[in-house]
Amino acid sequence: MKRKQIHDNTHLTLEERKIIQAGIENNSTKASIARTIGKDATTVAKEIRKHRTLKPRNTFNRPVLCAKLSTCPKKPCTRKCELYEEPKCNRRDKSPGACNKCTEWNKCHFDRYIYDAEYAEKEYRSDLADYRQGINLTTKERDSIAQIIAPLLKKGQSVHQIISAHPEITQSQRTLYSYIESGVFKDFGVDNFSLKEQLNRKQFKNKYKKRKEPANYEGRRYNDYIAFCLEYPETPTVEMDTLYNNPSGPYLQTLLFANVPFMIGFLHSEKTNESMANRIDWLQNRLGAKLFSKLFPLLLADRGTEFEKHQLFELDQLGNTRLRIFYCDPMQSNQKPHVENNHNYVRDIIPNSYPLDCLTQDSIDLMFSHINSAPRLSLGDKSPFEVFSFIYGEEAAKCLNIRKIARDDVILKPYLIYSK
Repeated sequence: MKRKQIHDNTHLTLEERKIIQAGIENNSTKASIARTIGKDATTVAKEIRKHRTLKPRNTFNRPVLCAKLSTCPKKPCTRKCELYEEPKCNRRDKSPGACNKCTEWNKCHFDRYIYDAEYAEKEYRSDLADYRQGINLTTKERDSIAQIIAPLLKKGQSVHQIISAHPEITQSQRTLYSYIESGVFKDFGVDNFSLKEQLNRKQFKNKYKKRKEPANYEGRRYNDYIAFCLEYPETPTVEMDTLYNNPSGPYLQTLLFANVPFMIGFLHSEKTNESMANRIDWLQNRLGAKLFSKLFPLLLADRGTEFEKHQLFELDQLGNTRLRIFYCDPMQSNQKPHVENNHNYVRDIIPNSYPLDCLTQDSIDLMFSHINSAPRLSLGDKSPFEVFSFIYGEEAAKCLNIRKIARDDVILKPYLIYSK
């Protein structure tokens, strides 16, 4: 007896995805959502798992969450502990599989997932276009066609002539042109310039660069930063930027604690995401998980190419969330005004015309020690070092290689780090 098919095999539509989103918001089970749209429950489960968006938790004052935190005898808690266990959430990890309109949203300290129907539809359309970019040929079929067309094209015949004389080639004329132009038969000596119509064209080698993959700022734009600050007003922001006097380097990565303002910086020979994120790794290892989470829970950067790979900054070397990063709007440096204004002190010591390749990290640390020891009117004539040490302790400043300079000994001139 033939089994009756209960569910159709068509792809999900935008309207069905909106029903899935509504079901998640109503805390319905995946099975219930599936019955509503006439699909299998596994289809709904895979859809939610594939297209939900991660919203990393706020690590401020909570660097590590462990399911055994209250009962474990080992303190302090670290992710490297053999007893560490990731906390579970039934709503997030089982059914419905996302956190839309969860009643515990404001009290939850876990990483959260959001399912958005329109974003899921956009991702699906993009994936569909990518999947259809291949060729509909087996290796045997490709070899068979190549053996027919290769000698005939060398005789000057056109694709139309070949297809009309060889009915065993089932592909259309346009399809065969596409295969030839995309290099499917290149191993047989057949390429774009084997075609009769293009014999007189000059071949350009490596003329075009591969198109750069656009950065994904979804959920990390400046508006998202404002919303995050409203939800967690106690979380301090660290503004991040890059300075250089020569486009070919070296480069100075600057980090400023906006609530102090206390600035540190690191020299780089390369202006890459990996190089910049390596310094965040170094800070985490240097400070320890608890102090790092207290100092660097939230980064705000511009949309420079050296900061666009957000996962390198947000995730540690074990893949765990360690901070949140957000990005200013394009050409809106005024959205991170503290670090931009504090660069004036850096430019007093390193003017635009001065080279950076003769400097070392020790000289950069010395420069910021003097800058942070200069009193500010906005701080009631206190220095950033004094305010930072009062909030976080002098040991934290020492870990960042910044020391206190007596007020009368503060130097804000190039000869501080440049030899006379």
